[in-house]
Amino acid sequence: MTAEGDDSVINTAPPKEPEEDVTEIPADAVDEPVNEPVEEPTSTGKPQPGDFPNTVDCTPAHAVYKAISKGGPRDHHKAVGPVHANYNGTSRTAKSSFTSEVTGKVGVAISGEPETSATGMLATIKAKWAVTVSAELTAKLGNNMTVETPPHRTTNAKYGVYRLKVTGESYTLHQNCTTSTKHKVVSYSPLKVGWFMWES
Repeated sequence: MTAEGDDSVINTAPPKEPEEDVTEIPADAVDEPVNEPVEEPTSTGKPQPGDFPNTVDCTPAHAVYKAISKGGPRDHHKAVGPVHANYNGTSRTAKSSFTSEVTGKVGVAISGEPETSATGMLATIKAKWAVTVSAELTAKLGNNMTVETPPHRTTNAKYGVYRLKVTGESYTLHQNCTTSTKHKVVSYSPLKVGWFMWES
C-alpha cells in the first residue's frame, strides 16, 4: 500500500511532542464516565439559570465540556514503530524509500480532569469544527513512501497517526445552576494515519 500524496510533505523538524503530561485512553474506556457534554445556552438578554441560584433548577446535574481552540492538522504525530532515516551522500538528488514495519493502534491522549467521557469530548470537537476525529486509528504494516532526498542531506520518516490538539474546559453544572471549578483539558485525538517526514 502506498501513502497518500500529502504524506510526501517534507518538514524542517520532527513532529511536536505534547507539552503536557498526558494519559493515553484505551479504546475500551472512552465511554467512561457516562455523562455526555452539554453546551451552555446562548445568552438572550433574559435572566439565565444561575442568576438566581435559590429559585432555578438545572436538574439533573450534568457534566459540561467546551472545546475552545485547536492546533493544526499536521502539528502532532504519534509514531508506530521505529524512526526511519536515509542519508544521501552523493552530489545529486536521490530517492529514499521507506516501508512501515509494524502494525499499531493510537488512541486519544488527555491532560487534565475532564468531567465527561472521551466519546462525548470527541463529539463536541467534531460538531464545533466539522473534523473527523476518532477514538482510535490503526497504522498498518507494509505502507510505502518514496521521496527525494537532496545531496548530503538525511530524510527522516515516522509512520503513525496524526492527532489533533484541542484545548478546552470541563466542569459540572449543579442542580441549582452553579458550576464546579472549571478544569483546563488538553486532548490529542486521532485524525488520520500517515507518514511524518523531515530533513536534517
